[in-house]
Amino acid sequence: MEAGSAHTGRLPRGCVLCRQGAKMVLLVSGRCSTGCFYCPLSLEKRGKDVVYANERRVASDDEILEEARSIDAKGTGVTGGDPVACLDRTTRLIRRLKEEFGPRHHVHLYTSSLDLDAFRALEEAGLDELRLHPPVEMWASMEGTGLAEFKRSSRMRIGLEVPALPGEKEGLKKLIAFAAESGLDFVNLNELEFSEGNWERLQARGMDVKDDVSSAVRGSEELALELVASSKKIPVHYCSSSFKDSVQLRKRIKRRALRTALPSDVITEEGTLLKGVVEGPADEIIATLRELEVPEELFREDKEKKRVEVAPWVLEELFSELPYESFLVEEYPTADRLEVEREPLRPR
Repeated sequence: MEAGSAHTGRLPRGCVLCRQGAKMVLLVSGRCSTGCFYCPLSLEKRGKDVVYANERRVASDDEILEEARSIDAKGTGVTGGDPVACLDRTTRLIRRLKEEFGPRHHVHLYTSSLDLDAFRALEEAGLDELRLHPPVEMWASMEGTGLAEFKRSSRMRIGLEVPALPGEKEGLKKLIAFAAESGLDFVNLNELEFSEGNWERLQARGMDVKDDVSSAVRGSEELALELVASSKKIPVHYCSSSFKDSVQLRKRIKRRALRTALPSDVITEEGTLLKGVVEGPADEIIATLRELEVPEELFREDKEKKRVEVAPWVLEELFSELPYESFLVEEYPTADRLEVEREPLRPR
């Protein structure tokens, strides 16, 4: 696969949609009682009862649906924290997604819980794919959890998804063997990454980045690929750290750009938006643009960022006639509108 990822057997449906950039990421809460030392969740979300749809913090179901429409989502990945920690909210949102987008809207969910009653409630709500993330101390002793019996009575696709932790080869081998023996559908191994939320704890365990341009942990990829190559009885998928940025995120923001770009925006090859930006008194700037006979659809006041946006190809021709600071700005089409680059058109 792209970016060094690999798999055997059938790729889980949730991963197929991720690969296409067609999956919305829905964080239903940052709360989780498991406390995995390697958890990469950001500090703004960890332990907090917040809801995010992709990069957008949301306050209502309608905002979640709006974000899904903005990328023409074919599915949703429900994550946390642990979605089982707020089961009523999670099941309600699964039902709402299915009601709004239909039964073909694929929903998969990640949990570190082993609560079989909760799993049944999730299935009744319409969950299509369950991804279990047992804590590392259980990897070698999953017998007795009741998962095999539950799988036989469930219509959901069920698999395990854990990080490829260096030093945990034997535990991972036993975990994969358990999944195969229990009739589960797949095992996903993620390349372990450093983040602001786990950096100190990973370093305290002697881990380091694999190179100068990556946040991935040295040895994680090698371990995952070895396990993929040696696993014959169940599909195993390795997802690299770079896959998330170079494939998943890139394709998702392209989908969003195509649906949300204004007539005055230019969509780049990376899926970002190129905008012309003029900073100053909005009323005066707009009056000047009208005097210069710029079509109304090629400029607008951006009250949130306190600026006027102008089609970049127009601003490049007219900036010398505007007595205001003018820029070409590249930013993500995501809800947070993260700025990537800013080029002044009137050097100081």
